[in-house]
Amino acid sequence: MGEVSEVIMVPATEQQNVFGEFDNHIKKLERQLKVSIVDRNGEIRISGETGSVKRAKAIIEEMTELSKRGNIIQEQNVDYAITMSMEENDDVLLEIDKDCICHTISGKPVKPKTLGQKQYVDAIRNNMVVFGLGPAGTGKTYLAMAMAITAFKNQEVERIILTRPAIEAGEKLGFLPGDLQSKVDPYLRPLYDALYQIMGAETFLKNMEKGLIEVAPLAYMRGRTLDNAYIILDEAQNTTPAQMKMFLTRIGFGSKVIVTGDASQKDLAPGSSSGLDVATKVLHGIEGIAFCKMSSRDVVRHPLVQKIVKAYESYEAKESSSIKRKNRNITHGKKQ
Repeated sequence: MGEVSEVIMVPATEQQNVFGEFDNHIKKLERQLKVSIVDRNGEIRISGETGSVKRAKAIIEEMTELSKRGNIIQEQNVDYAITMSMEENDDVLLEIDKDCICHTISGKPVKPKTLGQKQYVDAIRNNMVVFGLGPAGTGKTYLAMAMAITAFKNQEVERIILTRPAIEAGEKLGFLPGDLQSKVDPYLRPLYDALYQIMGAETFLKNMEKGLIEVAPLAYMRGRTLDNAYIILDEAQNTTPAQMKMFLTRIGFGSKVIVTGDASQKDLAPGSSSGLDVATKVLHGIEGIAFCKMSSRDVVRHPLVQKIVKAYESYEAKESSSIKRKNRNITHGKKQ
């Protein structure tokens, strides 16, 4: 195919944001799409093969529109836009960007950033129980917290209950100093962090004192019925099947439940079944319960995290395939 050129205009006010520091975003587009991009006083000339030029043009226009809406363009946005353009799914970022859940205490909008995150947020709106499954950095807990705080502020629920299994990742609770609350607080820290950022420390502490926001280990849920509450169970891969059943049967009228977990990061004893794995099999297909599975492409942390997650996914898939092959060979050998 012969080379073609396209010219588009990027306003001077948006150039620095769209181009990135040291033109990193533009350089990434050039590398990934095999095009040449030259700026002449806001007139952007894109040269290369027809399909690649079309994609690069669409991405730059998309980034420009996002910038006009007040977004800070990050490397993750560019990576995701390139991935979507390869799948002929243009303008998906502009559609996702319209969905603002709430604002942080500093005024920053909280929005889904990928198609997987958008589907997750929509599932939370439309279902009573939602399982958010996926690797670290996909925003499972943070978006759930944003949805919970928004519902609480809108008086859709009377309280927020946040819980995690206090399972030790290589260390024992007794090793930690202080009383029981001091011992379990480190396990609940990510939940506190999200609350502080979205709600503000002062408002959070006031609501916590009134009992309207509760942050507690999963064991504290036994024997309770939770009505008119937004309940989030984080790190659910570390629950046992009995704990998961106990938790899900606490749900009362007017409540909404979000369960988040990453099946690849279990801290359970070797050979123990995960309550999250069992629930995924047992509850599949029940109306009112949704399962949202996110992948490495939904990671919104540093781009290197996305590469790490993807590398582990590939490695674990190969290991799983190898084990299945060995088991087949052993079974076949026994039959002979």
